[in-house]
Amino acid sequence: MTWASIDLNADLGEGFGRWTLTDDGALLSVVTSANVACGFHAGDAVTMRRVCELAAARGVRIGAQVSYRDLAGFGRRSMDVPAEELAAEIAYQIGALAVFARAAGSRVSYVKPHGALYNRVVRDEEQARAVVDGVLLGGGGERLPVLGLPGSKLHEAAEKAGLPVVTESFGDRAYTADGTLLPRGREGAVVTDPAEVVERSVSMARFGVVTSHCGRSVAVRARSLCLHGDTPGAVELARRVRAELEAAGVRVEAFA
Repeated sequence: MTWASIDLNADLGEGFGRWTLTDDGALLSVVTSANVACGFHAGDAVTMRRVCELAAARGVRIGAQVSYRDLAGFGRRSMDVPAEELAAEIAYQIGALAVFARAAGSRVSYVKPHGALYNRVVRDEEQARAVVDGVLLGGGGERLPVLGLPGSKLHEAAEKAGLPVVTESFGDRAYTADGTLLPRGREGAVVTDPAEVVERSVSMARFGVVTSHCGRSVAVRARSLCLHGDTPGAVELARRVRAELEAAGVRVEAFA
């Protein structure tokens, strides 16, 4: 399956206090969905409020990017968190962002795990169920869509709970032969050549395929395409990807 349209998302609000990482204002002029850090891997109250206001003003959908409680490791260190505790922390993060989204005249439209949690719930059924429990709790009765890797345990758990699922691909990350992301510790895990990122993005959007790290063609059927906001030259790269998608006849529009 290929899509006549695709959502373009980026991780935003990934600063803390006086420290900034992403060019939120510029990226919000390109993407259609914003995965906003909710304070556990990055982000603080002022940053969340500012990004929500910018996103709402530009018609960009706001998503809660939830994480393990790991500011020092940017949420990229695997942690063993009891299921009940993890569910509560997911709900806490969604609730915090929802305050600022509502104040900006918008709302939290979906949830996406970040970093180590994102990769963990691809295969870990217990942690996946805990994330879904947290989404149900934090949604306040609203069944928020869950953004994640195709075929993940997270999506299985979400579907069982009656939550909509949205499949995601990555233009700037390398894939393994089984369609999962190559761990960041491996050489070549992050694709840095802009031309290659563009080519891979268009291929996944139009044909649902990408070349894996080992050279095999892998099916990656996704409704949303992620470009990381912390990559060097992220803004110009995002603009180039969007322009090439539209030139290839793919509509870039939000899924939510």
